[in-house]
Amino acid sequence: MGCVYSRACIGEICVPRDARIKEPQSVRPNAAELAVFSPTSTNEDDENRDQIHSQLSLNRPGDPELGITRLSRVSAQFLPPDGSRTVTVPSGNFELKYSYLSQRGYYPDALDKANQDSFCIHTPFGTNPDDHFFGVFDGHGEFGAECSQFVKRKLCENLLRNNKFHVDATEACDAAYLTTNTQLHADSLDDSMSGTTAITVLVRGRTIYVANSGDSRAVIAQKRGKEILAVDLSIDQTPFRVDEMERVKLCGARVLTLDQIEGLKNPDVQCWGTEEGDDGDPPRLWVPNGMYPGTAFTRSIGDSIAETIGVVANPEIVVLELTEDHPFFVLASDGVFEFLSSQTVVDMVAKYKDPRDACAAIVAESYRLWLQYETRTDDITVIVVHISGLSGVNCETAKPATILRPPVPQVLEATGSESPSTFSWSSRNHKARHDLSRARLRAIESSLENGQVWVPPPPSHRKTWEEEAHIERALHDHFLFRKLTASQCHVLLDCMQRVEVQPGDIVIKQGGEGDCFYVVGSGEFEVLAAQEDKKGEVPRVLQKYTAEKLSSFGELALMYNKPLQASVRSVTNGTLWALKREDFRGILMSEFSNLLSLKLLRSVDLLSRLTILQLSHVADSLSEISFSNGQALVNRNECLSALYIIQKGQVRIIFDMDLLSCPSICSLKSDNPKEDNDQQIGKQLSVEKTEGSYFGEWTLLGEQIGSISAIAVGDVTCALLTKEKFDSVVGPLTKLSQDDHKSRDYSPDVHKASLKEIDLSTLAKVSISQLEWRTCLYSTDCSEIGLVLLRDTENMLSLKRFSKQKIKKLGKEAQVLKEKDLMKSMSSAACVPVVLCTCADQMHAAILLNSCLACPLASILHTPLDEQSARFCAASIVTALEDLHENGVLYRGVSPDVLMLDKTGHLQLVDFRFGKKLSSERTFTICGMADSLAPEVVQGKGHGLPADW
Repeated sequence: MGCVYSRACIGEICVPRDARIKEPQSVRPNAAELAVFSPTSTNEDDENRDQIHSQLSLNRPGDPELGITRLSRVSAQFLPPDGSRTVTVPSGNFELKYSYLSQRGYYPDALDKANQDSFCIHTPFGTNPDDHFFGVFDGHGEFGAECSQFVKRKLCENLLRNNKFHVDATEACDAAYLTTNTQLHADSLDDSMSGTTAITVLVRGRTIYVANSGDSRAVIAQKRGKEILAVDLSIDQTPFRVDEMERVKLCGARVLTLDQIEGLKNPDVQCWGTEEGDDGDPPRLWVPNGMYPGTAFTRSIGDSIAETIGVVANPEIVVLELTEDHPFFVLASDGVFEFLSSQTVVDMVAKYKDPRDACAAIVAESYRLWLQYETRTDDITVIVVHISGLSGVNCETAKPATILRPPVPQVLEATGSESPSTFSWSSRNHKARHDLSRARLRAIESSLENGQVWVPPPPSHRKTWEEEAHIERALHDHFLFRKLTASQCHVLLDCMQRVEVQPGDIVIKQGGEGDCFYVVGSGEFEVLAAQEDKKGEVPRVLQKYTAEKLSSFGELALMYNKPLQASVRSVTNGTLWALKREDFRGILMSEFSNLLSLKLLRSVDLLSRLTILQLSHVADSLSEISFSNGQALVNRNECLSALYIIQKGQVRIIFDMDLLSCPSICSLKSDNPKEDNDQQIGKQLSVEKTEGSYFGEWTLLGEQIGSISAIAVGDVTCALLTKEKFDSVVGPLTKLSQDDHKSRDYSPDVHKASLKEIDLSTLAKVSISQLEWRTCLYSTDCSEIGLVLLRDTENMLSLKRFSKQKIKKLGKEAQVLKEKDLMKSMSSAACVPVVLCTCADQMHAAILLNSCLACPLASILHTPLDEQSARFCAASIVTALEDLHENGVLYRGVSPDVLMLDKTGHLQLVDFRFGKKLSSERTFTICGMADSLAPEVVQGKGHGLPADW
């Protein structure tokens, strides 16, 4: 995550230096000096490489320039054909086997956006064969890609040139980071609102040095008995960390979410706790009097404007002694750890013997989760390094960090650091997110409302069962498709189109752009790559694909349209099965089965009040079960144990007629209203439920009803939801259902809830005990707004009640008093109900309002409004705001969830948490933040509510 506001938002304050990017002056030594390793490196190349390593270690071992010259030749090295490379650490007599993968992000509004991630691997690093270096750099901002490339190059050079590199790697790393940051500021490359995070690992014999600046991460696996646990080698430097948040605040930063900076949430109350609940709106850093830079991290290299508010380049450095209990370590950008925890990543790597396969699996799963919870993906980069051959460590010579149990990395911060924080290993990385972002929620809502559901193309060729079985075997263990549901796999099979080829046909061409993934159905195909030779470019055959090998190719084409690295040519007549990129994304992004499940769940009356986010969690908890014709779903002598949603086929239900009198059983009626004369079988009724309908909703309320049987008519597929699963993701439905029934009985739109003429003088001293609470219409962190019935009358009024316990716990006494005073002062405004009186008891403090509220505006927006209604709502909001401004009130709570409608359909404002009374004693910034607080508010803070409430 990087900057969210561009320079265009800032105006003259942040006019950058010349944005021209200086072309690096690359060193071009003689080709004979050092070989560049390609995927087709021969044994001779490997021998040359060994000779070079030997020369580097024997000739001028302390010469940094020799190592730097080598950097320019091997920093872009390719992996061999098997996708992994193995290097030896001589002093420890062990091996490192590594692989990497960097995936460009998918941005629907910027399909050609460059991959701003970069990485470097130098084995060996410099002139010492015991030193090996790995780094991941996550760029951000307009020139993020250029910044990450700059830092990738300069950081390594500065580290090798540091005169303490060979004697004190910790201090050398710290100095290299700071020097690189200074060089980036001085370069013509504009880093005012651009920069990069950096996570690097230096392996020196048995010791590893991890330096981190930003929110990328390094993790090492540790064996403990039969388990392999994840040990974080870095802690993300974000405002989620209390120490980092306090540090940047001392430097003048404001820490607010986008909702807070834009006035949708109270800027004085911290609205984040753990990242798994931030719905894609994390806390960010802002200058004191502006809406920039908006960085979601607290350290980085570059970002010269953010540096003025504490975003420093100083790395946090961890030193760890490797043991035989450390099988591998991982470096990755935050594109991986946004939705995957450290332990999940370690578990995935542990499943694969080859780091290449582990990298592919991590990138694919990260990509899938991004599309599930967001409408885009971040750039994703991962390096996996396997450690093998390490023997036991002599405890007498081991560092203290090595012999601690459990082993804890030794945390060091070099002296002379500009950062005022003290890094404590008691910190923990935040949990991975598991909530849909608001953009994703809007996309799902739009699909539900407008029917914009991705529909797979009709298959142009009907596949035989042998063909389907062959495709399934080829995809069975493929990293891209391993997490698909059974329904998604069926859809994917239908989407794969048959392609016939002749000998010599080019299926994909090197340098071109492909948009299909292929499974070989029959025939033989060869992979060709044009490579430089003495005679120029010569095509070479790298490998061959056949159906017998269950071969497939074109995986990366499903993710983005990057130029292809090789060609595939048909050797014989053959058949391919092609999957287009748009269909693959359609299956993932539309969540084909999940979206239909959301529609079905919303049709259940009991669940209609749930939000899209709640419905999404419920949909994830559904299990699928199939029945054959005549098979019993439920036997008569059994109690139904779940809600059944019919996805395919029909179900015949037989039940006792007496059950129709039960208010919780509303689904046991004919799907067709014209067929109310159900077939009677003695005292029993029979009804057929069709595709898209449901039954058993009473089980979610915990009610057990017998005397019912359900039989499949034809082949039937149902989605099942048990009460246990529902309660675990949403909570008990009983209270929600009771509120529903009460609101039906006492709704203002229903006959018996009409408001009678009231003698206002009789209500001046009404007590809470005289008011019968009927239903809650809207709630906040410490208050509820609902309907109450005045005892011994038929008059329905609105009551806003505050929980005294919650007010005291949250320290919001001053806010509640301010809100009450604001509402009283607004008696002349048509959009604010008249305050009849205030009252209190041991549990609550309350405000009685002369209005009969009906519902929040959000509750009527599930379906699109007609133009006339939309105009009325918009005009009501504008009129209300004008009325408030005329009364000297600044109101920042314009949200469909906060705006209320009364029984006549007019707008009413009853939530003034975000309202502020303008006066000569206060001034406001562009963000609506008060620069000074009224004395009465300050004095009231922290005290109990006054007796005369």
